[in-house]
Amino acid sequence: MKQDFFRYQAQTTPHPLAMEVSHAKGSYIYATDGKKYLDFAAGVSACSLGHRHPRVVHAIKEQLDKYLHVMVYGEYIQRPAVALTKLLASHLPDPLEKTYLTNSGTEAIEGSLKLARRVTGRSQIIAAKLAYHGSTMGSMSVMGYEERKQAFRPLIPDVYFISFNNKKDLQQITEKTAAVILETIQGGAGFIKPKHDYLKKVRERCNEVGALLILDEIQPGFGRTGKLFGFQNYKIVPDIVVMGKGMGGGLPIGAFTTSSAMMDQLQDHPKLGHITTFGGNPVIASAALATLQEITESDLMAASLEKEKLFRTLLIHPLIKEIRGLGLMLALITPSAEVSNEIILKCQNNGLILFWLLFEPCAVRVTPPLTVSEQEIKEGCQIILSILNQIQERKNFY
Repeated sequence: MKQDFFRYQAQTTPHPLAMEVSHAKGSYIYATDGKKYLDFAAGVSACSLGHRHPRVVHAIKEQLDKYLHVMVYGEYIQRPAVALTKLLASHLPDPLEKTYLTNSGTEAIEGSLKLARRVTGRSQIIAAKLAYHGSTMGSMSVMGYEERKQAFRPLIPDVYFISFNNKKDLQQITEKTAAVILETIQGGAGFIKPKHDYLKKVRERCNEVGALLILDEIQPGFGRTGKLFGFQNYKIVPDIVVMGKGMGGGLPIGAFTTSSAMMDQLQDHPKLGHITTFGGNPVIASAALATLQEITESDLMAASLEKEKLFRTLLIHPLIKEIRGLGLMLALITPSAEVSNEIILKCQNNGLILFWLLFEPCAVRVTPPLTVSEQEIKEGCQIILSILNQIQERKNFY
């Protein structure tokens, strides 16, 4: 299978991890050689309830017996999509009530950018340096990392960049600006949280000039930061919120939510302002509904903050310079990319899955499922500390 993987399936890097997966359950992934791995990456924050959560699997199986795809998005009334969007609205602040379901987070970003230009009649988009919002052409246009973009230019014009957490840069938001798009917590940059009421200042500036505020919750969303959405920690409300990853319980989905008044402008002038064939797919919407129900009906959100405290208590080591992030969206910052690489690779060899961040080479991603147990956290941290001790002894770090 490994030979066929490299021959027939496209890869995204020259050196994929290439683990041959047999099955997965809870916080563990099992390889075809029988070895099991404690998963502290959760599909890069996508498996919010772990692997094959019973409630999600039941919802999928139940829907399979009814119908699969029947019509392109928005034409037929399908209970899973309606129930999902209604439940989302009940957990979002006003006026965020109408949701457009898409196939992925990056498609939801595309839809939100189109909507912002449609609503405001303006073209300028302002994004953040070191931002990551996806890899389609529109999403890449608001990516704040030139090294990843230069091979694909020209991209969408009239996009400008400001520094995250820099209040002086907010003066670049003007009456020409259609929207400011930010990650609530910067992901690829190293899990950078907003500081000193930064998001409130952005909100105020957008209000002053009539620009929309789009918040990308694709990573922080669905309980990972102790709230259903990260922005709820900062007491602001965006005009458009974008979601994905952990929304689907392991199945591919994205969405953007806004007011009815704004969303309805995608219906006409022109019609089909945004259209998707498989967005709102009933099987995937069923999985997302079960995921949202489980997160909102349980104590998983509050528990994520207690689990964060446990990680911070256990992961004290001279080679961990800082632990960034919030809840179960954490990044260990080490002295160098070399150290981070060694931690990730050797931990996998020892049965623990960690992962990289896109733009911060010194970071190690720690984003386990929200369902991870305290005992599993202790087991994983012991593996990390063991590897750190080996690195420190060999390299004579002090």
